[in-house]
Amino acid sequence: MTDLQLARLAVEALENAYAPYSRFRVGAALVTDDGAVFVGVNVENASYGLTVCAERVAIFNAVSSGHRKVARIAVACSNGQEVFPCGACRQVLHEFGPGMKVVTLAGDEKVSSYSLASLLPHSFGPQDLQK
Repeated sequence: MTDLQLARLAVEALENAYAPYSRFRVGAALVTDDGAVFVGVNVENASYGLTVCAERVAIFNAVSSGHRKVARIAVACSNGQEVFPCGACRQVLHEFGPGMKVVTLAGDEKVSSYSLASLLPHSFGPQDLQK
């Protein structure tokens, strides 16, 4: 699956986002190391702190299905501009794929990719708990 195909899945997914407060819908699509694909959308709550981001929903869907390693994740938002995972999502992504690639989409075709390490320098992970 190409980065553009993965990003298009994220765009399709964002149609199911539940964002009645911010109206900022986000979709994510990921590929595990063995090629399985999972999607997620942001789910808001009137108690804002209980809102969950699309990236974490996609990860949780993968983990719930028995997958533990993510190779790539694509993120898209309803305003058509490039969007990046928030800090909390970056930390969760690191748990399941410290070497993963993060794919973004701007407009319909402008795909960019970044290493998670470049988005989350000096990350905290399981290795830090063993020191």
